[in-house]
Amino acid sequence: MENTEPEVNVASDLPENYNELKNSANRTANWKERLDAVEELGNWKSQKSIDILKHRLDTDPVYQVQEAAYEKLKAWGEDVEKPVRSKYEVVKGIQKILLRVKKSLPRDHSYEEFKEKLKKMRIDVYNTYEGDKGAEFDAWLEGMWKSL
Repeated sequence: MENTEPEVNVASDLPENYNELKNSANRTANWKERLDAVEELGNWKSQKSIDILKHRLDTDPVYQVQEAAYEKLKAWGEDVEKPVRSKYEVVKGIQKILLRVKKSLPRDHSYEEFKEKLKKMRIDVYNTYEGDKGAEFDAWLEGMWKSL
């Protein structure tokens, strides 16, 4: 009988750059860096890696990061539940944050100026929504800007 289970190629130690990966996995202003750290830690099965991936699965505001952590943990045979995309805003008070950014600009500013100012003032918010919304990010942000 042929084994149809996906093969999990996992090292049993921690990588030399474990501390860097741990820091990257917790970097709030860069979802891509967190995703890369999750992917890399997923190659090194240890209790420390499992703990970090479970934390990303349970707390990361970006669904892609949660999903990557879930996939790695599941491949290791961990008892985890698939994350559910949140129906609510991933950053509490997003309307107030965006309004504050808009009010800091001249009255006749463009959407591009608003977008750049948000990136400068609140890179954490910008980055989180960029990761969460994916290809729809610009349309979502422009819609929010128009509605403020």
